[in-house]
Amino acid sequence: MEVILVDRRNHHVFSPLLYQVATAGLSPGDIASPIRWILRHQKNLRVWLAEATAIDTDRRVVRLIDGELPYDFVIVAAGSTHAYFGHNDWQSFAPGLKTLEDALDIRRRVLLSFEQAEREPDRAAQRRLLTFVVVGGGPTGVELAGALAEISRHALANDFRAIAPESARIILVEGSPDVLPAYPGPLSAFARRALERLGVSVWTGALVTGVEAGTVRLGGDTVEAGTILWAAGVSASPLGATIGAPTDAVGRVVVNEDLSCPGYPDVYVVGDLAAFRAADGRLLPGVAQVAMQEAAHASANIVRRVAGEPPRPFVYRNLGNMATIGRHSAVGDFPRFSLKGYVAWLIWLFIHIFQLIGFRNRLSVMTQWAFSYMTYQRSVRLITGNDPWTSREAH
Repeated sequence: MEVILVDRRNHHVFSPLLYQVATAGLSPGDIASPIRWILRHQKNLRVWLAEATAIDTDRRVVRLIDGELPYDFVIVAAGSTHAYFGHNDWQSFAPGLKTLEDALDIRRRVLLSFEQAEREPDRAAQRRLLTFVVVGGGPTGVELAGALAEISRHALANDFRAIAPESARIILVEGSPDVLPAYPGPLSAFARRALERLGVSVWTGALVTGVEAGTVRLGGDTVEAGTILWAAGVSASPLGATIGAPTDAVGRVVVNEDLSCPGYPDVYVVGDLAAFRAADGRLLPGVAQVAMQEAAHASANIVRRVAGEPPRPFVYRNLGNMATIGRHSAVGDFPRFSLKGYVAWLIWLFIHIFQLIGFRNRLSVMTQWAFSYMTYQRSVRLITGNDPWTSREAH
């Protein structure tokens, strides 16, 4: 059996730690590895650096920007992107966090805000530059807000002369009544208290009605902010819509119990792009453990099909969900118990290090985290990309 993996990037990213790159805690190479290196021992597999634009189920080919690739079976795992609820014009003012490029852009914006505030003589403008708004109180938003608070209160506290970085305002905005709304009430309440202890202002029940350069509108209120970050929702990759199978409101493909597409038994969809309901009727969340289990099951079903055996229905095993809140606090929601505080953070730490690919990555992350824990420093505070002077007004 020959397998061809098509990806528009040449690397795999461990996305749960993207926020660490965005907040200068880790380097991109610490959470990413080349795909060819990861799969170098898989002799029946080839890697194509290409971008898929459509799944042509009539002709059984994957359309690429620069050609076509025929298939007998195809697994579509194109994931998701940021959702701005019909306001895509907000994206340039409030970037989300899905890729390494996103993480580096956010790191650049955050660090530039402090640099620009250092030279800003006007106190009102300085206050705006030192205001950071994170929209969305799910795990990504909570982790970003907590890390931003630690940067301003500790890592940058003694680096500037004209400003006090610890006076930066970190505002976390969530439309529902609680942060981490998918978690049990006690864990949500603990997360809120932990964020507030870090100095984060948590605004719940607040819906964003507008985003412009340096401004967030929340109903009738307006917040001026130098940096606005988006963690409020996702939209499925448009690749799913090209299959021709039913999709839900956010573009996810509604799949059969074996993860194949209705009417297209040779097309499987997994991860964030799949709308799959568990036995209790709940839609599976777009998290890494769901994608990993679905990918393994879809692959096994294809092997069964090739061997002339019937496919098996997918059964999700909930291993629990975790979110970290700052330097040594986290929450964990597991099937039979829950955890919070320092013990939860230690478990979160070791789980995430274990999931990293390659010994070098694990050793590097452990070393950097140990250094950061003991010194409160962020070792990757680099402003990269375009010349900061040419983009200062746009930022």
